Amino acid sequence: MTEMAIKTARYNMVEQQIRPWDVFDKRVLDMMGEAPRHEYVPVAYRNLAFADMHIPLGKDREMMSPKVEARLLQALEIQPTDKILEVGSGCGYLTSLLATLGGHVHSVDTDSDMIQLASDQLAAHAVDNVSLEIGNATDSWDTHQPYDVILVNGALPALPQSLCENLTIGGRLIAIVGKPPVMEAMLIQRVGKNNWSDVSLFETDLRLLPGTDATEPFVF
Repeated sequence: MTEMAIKTARYNMVEQQIRPWDVFDKRVLDMMGEAPRHEYVPVAYRNLAFADMHIPLGKDREMMSPKVEARLLQALEIQPTDKILEVGSGCGYLTSLLATLGGHVHSVDTDSDMIQLASDQLAAHAVDNVSLEIGNATDSWDTHQPYDVILVNGALPALPQSLCENLTIGGRLIAIVGKPPVMEAMLIQRVGKNNWSDVSLFETDLRLLPGTDATEPFVF
């Protein structure tokens, strides 16, 4: 793609996909209108970098569609000082967006190859407020907790209570929960020591993160 084609495709992504999907946060719109999404996409799918689709990353992972990413980021209301946990590093693109909005991102993935891919991409784009770690954070990640924001970069069959307990009071968590073909994007906020609120944002379908089939549900 030429530079002009990339600029046009990115503009169309924002105006024809993201904004019509009830994304009005100027920070999110401006960021996604400038971020080099195509440089994070696998070469085989680069011409589809700005398309309204989930993009395969290999190893049973995928990159969420732009409008889903934008809607999740808007709902999290990320502040510049927020400490963020990302569960599933993927290709590093969503990590970079979280890092742009927040203070520091702790991104955890079970797969060392995914960690290396994200590390290479973030370094190439000079994103330096991210710590990458290998581990399974789909249940909880006590290291560095509590977190102001938690985002699960992939789907879970159910939301575990222990992950919700990693939040600060007032902290927000977003996960796509359920089993194909019907899943819900859930926004959880910790409103007290032993109290959480939950809101269903929209329905979608996304691949489950590896090794999550036995997740026990969180009952509000």
